[in-house]
Amino acid sequence: MAAEEGQVIGVHSVEAWKEHIEKGKQTQKLIVVDFTASWCGPCRFIAPILAEIAKKTPEVTFLKVDVDELKTVAEEWGVQAMPTFLFLKKGKIVDTVVGAKKEELQLTIVKHSTAASSS
Repeated sequence: MAAEEGQVIGVHSVEAWKEHIEKGKQTQKLIVVDFTASWCGPCRFIAPILAEIAKKTPEVTFLKVDVDELKTVAEEWGVQAMPTFLFLKKGKIVDTVVGAKKEELQLTIVKHSTAASSS
């Protein structure tokens, strides 16, 4: 298992963001991006849940972006509320979950990760 599998990867620069997106295009893995903020209560609530899901779903790449740290990335992807979870495949958004909705988040991950492995 690669070092990045099974965990949520913090993205702290635009360069790192671009690298992860490019890697996702090449591997065609599902990428789940958690757009979060340090001051956001629901974000703090959902973070350990996302970490648990990441441990159980190594075939999916999980990224965490602080909207205050990477404002340009958040703006570029149209993020307006926290937390926002974007589901990316081949560099394109295939789904979005807005808010700390555990069940919806889990179902959306399952929906897109199983679609990836069966196609």
